[in-house]
Order: sequence, then structure tokens, then C-alpha cells
Amino acid sequence: MGATGELGHLAVQELLRRGARVALTGRNERSLVGLAARTGCPTHTLDAHDLDACAASGPWARSVLGRLDGVLVTVGVAGFGHASAMPNAAAEQLMTVNALGPMAVLRGAVPVVRDGGFLAAVTGSIVNAPIIGSADYAASKSALACWLGVLAREVRARRVAVVDARFPHLDTGFASRTFVGSPPLLRQGADPAPVVHALLDDLIGHLEGPEQRRGAGIRQRAEHAPPAPSPN
Repeated sequence: MGATGELGHLAVQELLRRGARVALTGRNERSLVGLAARTGCPTHTLDAHDLDACAASGPWARSVLGRLDGVLVTVGVAGFGHASAMPNAAAEQLMTVNALGPMAVLRGAVPVVRDGGFLAAVTGSIVNAPIIGSADYAASKSALACWLGVLAREVRARRVAVVDARFPHLDTGFASRTFVGSPPLLRQGADPAPVVHALLDDLIGHLEGPEQRRGAGIRQRAEHAPPAPSPN
């Protein structure tokens, strides 16, 4: 999900280079058509606001691929502003695109992803270190991170890896494309390609077996989240 964005496009290119068969979803229909023409991959236009369509994307992917080893969600939208000044409509947009849409995609994929597969989503380092002026944006990413942590425990018996990819600030121009507010002054972001490739090393390593896994120190694995406290 998010194949037409920069991170998603990098992931698609690298997965194809490694011989994977990939089904692509994204909001930009024109970009998807061009991507399909260049790669031959099946595509499906998907808007994060349509939660039922998001939930149906996993079953669609399995139907066109024949098997679903894993799902990677790279969608997101940036928005900044003090909590007291954030318009409610903007807060709803952040929560829908950054949390509810990805949750729906992965929720719908749970029954169809194969045992030993993976469910992954990009959250970001803002989950660990939210900054002033990012309350709603950070909350949306943190909501997804929390949800992934619980999901990980729910699918652990099937050996499905649930991965919360907390990427550092990357040089993608993402923050400058904010739809509300102005981004804070940020240092130069890191090159996104090695970060995406390292995540794919981890995901593919999981499919190949524990002995093939390689850690890169750039992401948080949701299946390693601390256990839930016992009820009183």
C-alpha cells in the first residue's frame, strides 16, 4: 500500500529486483497506471479514507498473486500545528490516513497472509520522540504503533511477523508536503534507499527463516513489544 509514494516506489523496485511478485495499491491512479506499464504488476487504486476498500485489498492481492507472503504499508500524510490550533478536520485526516487506513489494510490481510508471513507498516521515529507542534501527527503514528504491538501478540502463534518500521527522518520531502501547518526546521534527512533495503532484508529474512534474519538497527519489531500488563 502506497506504491506511488517515494518509499513505496523504492520498495517496489527493490522487491522486483529480488524476484518477488508484487501487487500494488495507491491513491494516484495515473501514477499507478504508469507503474503497472513499467513493471507488469497488478494494481488497484485505493484511498485510505475508504476503510472497507482498504480491508479488501489483502484478499484482492492474494487473489491476483495466488499467495500472500506479506503486506507492506508505506502511506502517510504530514501535518503540523499546536494541539489547540489544529482544525478538527485536519486531525481527522491525519488519524485516517496515518492510522485507520493502514489498520484496515492489515486487519483485512490477517486471514489471508500465509503462516510465517509478515504484516508491516512505516510509522517513524516521531513515535519515540514527538516534537512540539506535532501532537496530532505524532498521535496518529503512535496509534498505529500501539495497534501493531497488540496485533503482533494476536498472530504470534502463526509465526506472522508484525513489523513497526520506525524510520529516522529521511530525505524524501515528506515533511515539506504537509497539508496543514508548517514543518519544523529539520536537519538533512538520510538517504531513504538503504533504509528501505534494510527493512526488506529483514522482512525477506523472516520469510526465509530465523537463521537468515539480519538486523539493521533502524526499526522496531512490534512482535518484540513488551507483554501487556496482567489485569487487576
